Amino acid sequence: MAETKLATRVNANFVIPDDPELSTYRFIIVAAKRARQLQSGQRSFLPTMSRKPTVVAMEETRRGLVQYHNAAAPEPKIEEPS
Repeated sequence: MAETKLATRVNANFVIPDDPELSTYRFIIVAAKRARQLQSGQRSFLPTMSRKPTVVAMEETRRGLVQYHNAAAPEPKIEEPS
């Protein structure tokens, strides 16, 4: 049987960042919420040729342009001056 090697094609639009500090689940949730915002009429942070809001939202999230608040993280304590 002839063995064929398939070339894996990496498309930067669909790569989820592998950062141990950030979870894949968080990335997907933030990108999905941003895609909803784009669908409802908000403007993109990036000039893009893509018309798909999910692709644009993923790219914005990957670049760190989408601000989000991690509700599960403990709030930093602010010490009051004595």
